[in-house]
Order: sequence, then C-alpha cells, then structure tokens
Amino acid sequence: MSLNETPTSNRVHIGFFGKRNAGKSSLVNAVTGQDLAVVSDVMGTTTDPVYKAMELLPLGPVVIIDTPGLDDAGYLGEKRVKKARQVLNKTDVAVLVVDGESGMGDRERELISLFRAKGIPYVSAINKADLLQGVPEPGPREIYVSAVTNHNVKELKETIAALAVTEETKLRLVGDLVNPSDMVVLVIPIDKAAPKGRLILPQQQTIRDILEADAACVVVKEFELRDVFGSLNKKPKLVITDSQVFAKVSADTPRDVFLTSFSILFARLKGILEPSVEGALAIDDLKDGDSVLISEGCTHHRQCDDIGTVKIPRWLRNHTGKKLEFAWTSGGDFPEDLSPHALVVHCGACMLNDREVRHRLRSCREQGIPVTNFGLAIAHVQGILKRSVEVFPHLADLFGE
Repeated sequence: MSLNETPTSNRVHIGFFGKRNAGKSSLVNAVTGQDLAVVSDVMGTTTDPVYKAMELLPLGPVVIIDTPGLDDAGYLGEKRVKKARQVLNKTDVAVLVVDGESGMGDRERELISLFRAKGIPYVSAINKADLLQGVPEPGPREIYVSAVTNHNVKELKETIAALAVTEETKLRLVGDLVNPSDMVVLVIPIDKAAPKGRLILPQQQTIRDILEADAACVVVKEFELRDVFGSLNKKPKLVITDSQVFAKVSADTPRDVFLTSFSILFARLKGILEPSVEGALAIDDLKDGDSVLISEGCTHHRQCDDIGTVKIPRWLRNHTGKKLEFAWTSGGDFPEDLSPHALVVHCGACMLNDREVRHRLRSCREQGIPVTNFGLAIAHVQGILKRSVEVFPHLADLFGE
C-alpha cells in the first residue's frame, strides 16, 4: 500500500440492504458503474457480503457493501441474514433497496427501525421504476430508481453523498500533538513478525500525519534508539513505539520526552482512549478462571511468538499471577454475547472504521465488560501506563490526580 492510498478504515462505508431479488446487486453495479456484484434472476445469488473499496463521485473514497437478502430462509439463509445484520455495525450510510413492484413491507420497515436505532443515515431506493405504470410521488427519504435504465441513479449517488457528512473537527492521529519543526522519533522493530519489504498501516499513517503537520520524523529500530538520542541536536517532542518493545523504549527514552505507542494513538483516533485506559486498569481485578477475549480487527499469519496469541496472554498471566483463560477473534468477527469474558483486549483497530469500533465499545459497556487495547494493556503490565498517556493531560484524573 502506498502512502497516497486511502485506508479502508478511513473510507465511508455504504451498505446496500433489502430482500432477495429487490435488485440490490444490480443497483450496486449501476451506482458504481462496475460489474461489482454478480447479478442473477435466481433468489439469493449474493450469499455473503461483498466489499469493494473505490472512488465514488461526488463523495470520494468509499467502501461499497452488497449484502445478502434479509428474507433468506433455511439454515444457511439464517447465517447469511446474520452476516448481513453484522454489516450494520460498520455502515456509515445505508441504502434500503425496495422492489418497486412489491412495495414496502414488514422486512423493509424492520430494517428502517434498525437504521434508526443504530443512528445510521439512510435512503430508501425504490427500484425497478421502469416496470411501474407511472412513478408515484416519493415519500420522505425515498427515491425511485431503475438499475436497468439508470433512472435517478445520479440523484441517488448525490443523496448518499449528502448523508455521508464528514466530521471536520475529528482528531488527527498525531498531527495535533506536534508543532511545525518538532521532531518525532518512531520506533519500529524489524523482526520475523514484520511484513516483508514494507511498513504496516499504522506506521505509514503516522508518518504521513507527522509530515502533514510540518514536523520531522526519525524512524529507528528499538536497539538504535539510545544512539539516536545521542546524535540528535534537538530534543524530540515525542517518541512513538510499537507496543511490543514498550519496556525497552521507555528505559531508553529520557523522562522529559513524551512517550506513547501506535496502538494508543489509534485508540484516541477512534474515540475510545479514556474507556481503554480504564479497561487497562481493570486488569488488576482479574481473578483465577477469568476469561480474556483478545480481538484483532484484521487477519494475518500467526508467528511462533505472536503478540495476540502468545505475548499478551503471557504478560497478563505474569502480571496478575492468575490462572487466566483466553479466547480470540479476528477480522469482522466479534461476539454478540460477551458475558463469558471478564475483559476484552482489542488491537489498535487500524483496519476498522470508526462506527464499528464504537459498536464494539458500546457492546462491551452495555454488558459491563471492561475493554482496553494492546498498547494500553502492555503499558500497564510493564508499569508505564501513566507515562504512556502523559501526552494527553486530560487523562490524569484516571490516575487519582
């Protein structure tokens, strides 16, 4: 991935929902101008959500999601419906595709209720307008379209764009923490877990945001950090490290230099920093037999000393001295029922969009389960949690100050 590409997590997610044969896939193809989805007269052709990152004018970078029909039947059908409903948790704008010949029914009204309950802006696209004897006057949030003739497809795209209001005041990853000409040191281990020939997404995005702030960055491996401090002619404003080497980097970083991790920065970016600090402090409340859910937003090949499956469980057991149990999820999987677990430890969620991260946080809070992330959990068990968030002074109250 190049630095100029927009990460999936930063794209507006547009979900197309509706019953089978309402023409969802055909409308997706019409809106995108591509044969993105397989189209057939056979009911239930779309069996799993289909994702496509693309540029959609006049909106910009988006992810289009074509979902299975919400009226699918049978054992497999129920699983497909569950997958489609899960897409709601990451949807920024919903398009309800209605068969114009059948009209709005109970399934469609149920979906609208779900959109409203989850706070998802939506538009109802009444499809197959070309088959109707005269197009009725559309109701609120409705637009009559035809995927066959492209009737009102342009207007639908403009409506989607209008609903996808971006937050101009959204926090930056790191750029608001530094001033022009400041120096930032990034500590990036290059070991067997590092991808071949490239930096991972959080590292790329951090470098880009530092440069956009007109600050300078120095990138080093953990064993080079001490020498780098000796060679710099000015004190860095901030050191950002991979969480796995937090302890060593903390020992090598002067106490008057702010220190944090990529994972902690992403917790702030996603709006979950404060509850994640509280969740890290809850590690000390774990008891023998408690289950900890470790959840990662992406899937990757596991290494022999993998951070999620090996290192974090080892660090948590050593820190607490308790006989803990562990469970794992990755990618889009996140359990609806969290009651078997006493704590959720999440990755930095760089691959998840803000809505899905907020959904996961809300699920934890509603079920009374503390949640933290990799960087904060590691900082806590290594005794440097307070130091790792000192760059965010508003968090001091969480430590009794």
